[in-house]
Parts: sequence; C-alpha cells; structure tokens
Amino acid sequence: MRDYHINIFYSPEDRGFIADIPDLVACSAYGQTPAEALEQLQIAKIAWLEAAQEAGKPILQE
Repeated sequence: MRDYHINIFYSPEDRGFIADIPDLVACSAYGQTPAEALEQLQIAKIAWLEAAQEAGKPILQE
C-alpha cells in the first residue's frame, strides 16, 4: 500500500488533533493526542481506499 503524506495539527475548535491525507480528499480523523489521531487516520485511510476502489474512482498511485 502506498504511503501518503499526512498532516497532524491541533484544532482549538475541536479541542483535539486532526490528521488528514491531502491526496485522499476528505480523508481525515480526530484524536485527543497526535498518536490517537494518526491511529484513527490509518483506519480511515483503509476505508477510504476500499470505498474508492468499489466505486471505481481513481486512486493516486506512486
């Protein structure tokens, strides 16, 4: 599976950390810590890729 660039940042509005993958539109996750946000993002990434594949949408490849 391809490794994608990941952003992790603190969101004062959400009072927690947001992790996202810019190359996968709307693929993001929340956590109370950066590690938790990253863990949740890994789950979201798998679900995003599976849904895109099932829908026949293009997936950015290396």
